[in-house]
Amino acid sequence: MSHRKPTSELTPRAFTAVRELEKYVASTGLDKVHYKLIKIRASQINGCGFCLDMHARAAREMGVSEQRIYMLSAWREADIYSEEEKAILALTEQVTLISQGGVSDAVYNRAVELLGEEYTKAVVMGVVAISAWNRIMITDQVVATAVAATAVGVNALENYV
Repeated sequence: MSHRKPTSELTPRAFTAVRELEKYVASTGLDKVHYKLIKIRASQINGCGFCLDMHARAAREMGVSEQRIYMLSAWREADIYSEEEKAILALTEQVTLISQGGVSDAVYNRAVELLGEEYTKAVVMGVVAISAWNRIMITDQVVATAVAATAVGVNALENYV
């Protein structure tokens, strides 16, 4: 891997803008466990090792079981997620993979039915936020190491990413 200057150093205002999006999502009332599930699943799909490592660790610290973290990529075959969580994960996948047919009416309407329209929009914005972080970290070639965490200020980032 080449050494690339971090986005946080080269374009701090852009980095701050993504942090502001995170602050907005936090203000919506989106459940913290739901948001961690969103962050982990989107990071799996996007292939962002740094974010996946960070959010899996944080989820464990929040009390999310190892099984619920490990099974996220196969959530359809697991009976350990609520119907609301399944709707969130289905929506997360379709928003993350938006170029593969968009977000279907069935997935969107199921989310609205179970979560309400406002909460559903909070889920969408949460997916947008983590997808932005995934793209920044992947482009910057940030890997899941203690050195990388220090380089991007992971302690400060954890509140936002």
